[in-house]
Amino acid sequence: MILRLTRLLLLVLTLALPGLALAQTSDPLDYDSWDRLATRAEEMVQADSAPQAAFDSIRNSLTDWRTKFQEAESTNATQISTVKAQIEALGPAPKEGETEDQAIADRRKALTEQLAQLQAPGIRATEAASRADSIIANIDKLLRSRQTDKLMRLTPSPLNPINWPAGVKVLSGLGGALATEMSGQLEKPDPYATARERAPVIVALLLVALLLVARGRLWIMRLADLLEKRLAWRAQRVIDFIVSFGQIMLPIIGVALLVTALIQTALFGARWTEFLMAIGVVLSAFFAAIWLAGRVFPRTDRQSAPFTLQPERRREGRFLTVSLAILAAVQGPFGDWVVQRGEAVLDTGASTSEAVDSVGKLLDAGFGVLAFPLQVLAAILLFRFGQLLRRHLRNETSASAESAFRDRLVGLMGNALIAISVIAPILGAIGYVNAANALIWPTIMTLGLIALVLVLHLFFTDLYVFVTRRDDEGRDSLIPTLIGFLLSIASLPFAALIWGARPADLLEMWTRFRNGISVGGITISPGIFLTFAIIFVIGLMATRLVQGALKTSLLPKTKIDKGGQNAIISGVGYIGIFLAAVVAISSAGIDLSSLAIVAGALSVGVGFGLQTIVQNFVSGIILLIERPISEGDWIEVGGQMGVVKAISVRSTRIETFDRTEVIVPNADLIAGQVTNWTRGNLTGRLILPVGVAYGTDTRKVEEILLDIAKNQSLVMMNPEPTVIFNGFGADSLDFEVRVILSDVNFIMRVKSEMNHEINQRFTEAGIEIPFAQRDVWLRNPEVLQGVQPKPAVEADTTPHPVTREDLGTPQPGEGMEGIERQDGGSDGGDR
Repeated sequence: MILRLTRLLLLVLTLALPGLALAQTSDPLDYDSWDRLATRAEEMVQADSAPQAAFDSIRNSLTDWRTKFQEAESTNATQISTVKAQIEALGPAPKEGETEDQAIADRRKALTEQLAQLQAPGIRATEAASRADSIIANIDKLLRSRQTDKLMRLTPSPLNPINWPAGVKVLSGLGGALATEMSGQLEKPDPYATARERAPVIVALLLVALLLVARGRLWIMRLADLLEKRLAWRAQRVIDFIVSFGQIMLPIIGVALLVTALIQTALFGARWTEFLMAIGVVLSAFFAAIWLAGRVFPRTDRQSAPFTLQPERRREGRFLTVSLAILAAVQGPFGDWVVQRGEAVLDTGASTSEAVDSVGKLLDAGFGVLAFPLQVLAAILLFRFGQLLRRHLRNETSASAESAFRDRLVGLMGNALIAISVIAPILGAIGYVNAANALIWPTIMTLGLIALVLVLHLFFTDLYVFVTRRDDEGRDSLIPTLIGFLLSIASLPFAALIWGARPADLLEMWTRFRNGISVGGITISPGIFLTFAIIFVIGLMATRLVQGALKTSLLPKTKIDKGGQNAIISGVGYIGIFLAAVVAISSAGIDLSSLAIVAGALSVGVGFGLQTIVQNFVSGIILLIERPISEGDWIEVGGQMGVVKAISVRSTRIETFDRTEVIVPNADLIAGQVTNWTRGNLTGRLILPVGVAYGTDTRKVEEILLDIAKNQSLVMMNPEPTVIFNGFGADSLDFEVRVILSDVNFIMRVKSEMNHEINQRFTEAGIEIPFAQRDVWLRNPEVLQGVQPKPAVEADTTPHPVTREDLGTPQPGEGMEGIERQDGGSDGGDR
């Protein structure tokens, strides 16, 4: 019964699987809707007449569709891989003119058709994603072109007095619109009804807001002073920074409550509400700038400061920072409100195209006249700020390469600010008001971003010093430098937004980065890289754990010597790293087959440019496997003698007996001649030459030397020490003492002790140790005595020795031409 049920179940599954496969190949995406959207987007790009808001809306829709298509590209991935494996199992397809078994051919055809059916949804999704990519790229290109045209548009010059009434008209139009709106609100039957109903809430909000705005910063400063007196010096800077955030938050909260209280009165219309919110933004920027200026240009020397300036210059820096922030806020949200509402006010009543053109020219002239004074004032402040940065260079002394590089950046930034402060007003005066705005205001906001990064870097550095309990040298360590680098990287998207990049551009860049970058036919995405890094690190940690277990637990209990243990541990490390890399590559799905050509080129480079490194690497592996030398061996190679301290895959480190380290390439140890004094055992022979004067009893000398050798504790008695009478030398009778030491590492100490004993025993026995002597004969001694030579017939030409007293003192200019040296040996007596 069970067998029948099993067969029935297998039959049902067999009939259902094809239906399931076909169901999986069905396409869940509505391609008809996609085609309509894509066609409409292409028509919009072709017409180039829709506003930017319409392009942004349809671009968002295209991005959503592209995400769906990219997810659909992996449809039926499991079935596709299974069918491909089945096709490969059938063997290679027959070449042209060849045939194969009909059953295999039919099966190959069926699997090929099934594979095409499974791949169809993914191929269609890939095609649709490519189309979406193309349309999105065209939209971005069109919007960037519009932005460029706007920047390069020439408007009426604000220096021309003819255009000044336009600015007055824009301001009067805005003022009139606000007055009209307020009048309309006050003309209602009971305009204060809502204010009376919400009076308790409004009064409470106003009181709290005024209290926070007026006294909030003072409270925070007193709290910081109180905490600073009770905390350790390492924690003072950290707590001071954290508490100082209240200098921003409390006043900004007060401004928000103030604006909210005014709006709750219901006395203000839409234009007044926008106007009040713009004023709130300006006030918030004012308080934020005060805090930021106080951190960059501190009032006291107890706070860390990024710039080296005198107190009066720091005061000027705070004033410039706050002033630039206020101007940027006025030009930013407040200026945008003026532009939008000004267009709405002036466009009222313009029905014909000529009237619209006239209003457009009036707007350009009016906004140029209003923006130019702000540009000039901001340029003056930027010029002073650039000079302030240059003054920092004069006060700073670069003590390191890092500080010198930072000072060069500060100098370049100061020069750039001065140049921008000159160029921007000129552009605005000519009529390129948009270009001047796009140059000067992003510069001010970039300065604020840089200041914020510097302040955060100082805070995290102080936090690192506090957590690690390190002194100020911890500020120059690696971790604070990495923190500064990460903060700089994180600020790049904000800098791009400041300089005109759209959020959609950044999202597009992130999407492309997330999808991966193609390098040599390999797609590397953050997910692939993260998978590779995690698995490789896990493999590396496992390898280190195995090495540690072998080094501390297993290998010390074996009879393998230290060199062999090190070789095993190193081999396990290399094998583990290789396996970790292979497993990580396979798990990440990286196909290295496409890099075959690159690998071939690298092999050629290895064969020519890296052959020395590869030779040393292979030699290091041979040293670790064959172990002709080990750590602790006393070796001599290339004229260098010392103890092996470490063997790596590229070189071997030797410590000489004068405590200097010599790095020897492994190839020299394999190809050259190496003397290993302690490889097989520690025994070694010492040969000590000894010479005695002629006439000495040689048997007595032999007896004394043999007795001295046997009395040394490190001299082995098997084989016994021997004394050899080598022969008759030029100056002495030559002997050799030959002994075998149990530990050759003490050869110099034994040699020294034996020399001491020989000298003492020879002195007691009256045996002389000869030494080479020299006799000086003067052929004409009278030249050195300063006397006239005798006549030739009476001159005594027989050489005879003279003493130092006979020489006298040579006169200036008199040489030593008559001196002749004659070497003579010693026969044991004095001369």
